[in-house]
Amino acid sequence: MSKLNKIGLNKDKSKALVKSLNVLLADYQVMYMNVRGYHWNIKGHKFFELHLKFEEIYNNLQIKIDEIAERILTLGHTPTHSYSEYLKLSTVKENTDVNDGIVALSDILKSFEEIILLQRKILSVSSEMEDEGTNALMSDYIREQEKMIWMFSSYLSA
Repeated sequence: MSKLNKIGLNKDKSKALVKSLNVLLADYQVMYMNVRGYHWNIKGHKFFELHLKFEEIYNNLQIKIDEIAERILTLGHTPTHSYSEYLKLSTVKENTDVNDGIVALSDILKSFEEIILLQRKILSVSSEMEDEGTNALMSDYIREQEKMIWMFSSYLSA
């Protein structure tokens, strides 16, 4: 029996990588719901600006959720697909009843800081495996989110 999966990667290493990808998927799912809540419940003088920004963020998160799940499937495994499991796996904590823009942005910043650390770990593992598909995904996410972290940090320090 071959030690390689259908895309030529080591099955055992892929299985370990998928565990981390499922945590990342859970992080994105919980963050998505948090940001949806901020979008719906935001109040105050920055309402219009933040309402649109939150929509932009959750739409972007939704794309990433699909890409991560499809990458897990490409690696030959099943993505986690229940909210109860997401809440168990996620390092991003569920946040409810937030309607203050600064609190919401601070939470989004904290979530991205946590997610980017996991993505760097995944990138390291996928690099060792020569898994260019996962590398490309993580590299793109990290680059984009580094800029977002800078921008949110700048906005919050004003």
